[in-house]
Amino acid sequence: MLSPAPAVPGLFVVGVAAAVVATLVMDAAMARLPEGETSPFVAAGVLTERPPGEAPGRLASVVHYAAGLLTGPLFAWLFLAPAAVLDGVAVTAVAAAVVLYVLMVGFFAVVVLPRSLVDERRVPAIRRDWAAVAAVYVAVLVPVVAGAATVL
Repeated sequence: MLSPAPAVPGLFVVGVAAAVVATLVMDAAMARLPEGETSPFVAAGVLTERPPGEAPGRLASVVHYAAGLLTGPLFAWLFLAPAAVLDGVAVTAVAAAVVLYVLMVGFFAVVVLPRSLVDERRVPAIRRDWAAVAAVYVAVLVPVVAGAATVL
C-alpha cells in the first residue's frame, strides 16, 4: 500500500507540472484530428451561448488550458483517495486513470456537448476526437504522477 500522507503536497505540484506537459501533448494530438481542435470552441460556445465557430478564440484557449491544468491535481486527488485501500501504485494508478478518463469524456459528452449549438451531424466526430485526445492526455499524465508517487 501507498503511504500518501507525506506525499500529498508534492504530488499535487507534480500533478500540475504533469498537466502542463499532458496538455501540450494533447494539443499536438488535437491538431492531427479533423474535429480535435473543436472541443475548446464547443466549451467556449456553451459559455457564451454561441455556435463553436463564433466562440471567442481567447476564451476557448483559457477554458482549454485551465481545464488541462486543473485536471492534473484532480488526478492526484483521484490517485491519493483510494491509496489506503488499493494495493500498490500500479493498481491505484490504473483505477484513478479509468475514473479520470470517464469523468473527462463523460463531462464533455454528456454535459458540455449537448448544450452546444454545434451542428448535430458533427457531434459523433467531435465526441470521438475528444475521447481520443482525452486518452492521450491521460496516457501522459498518469505515468508521471504515479512515478512521482513512488519517490515522494
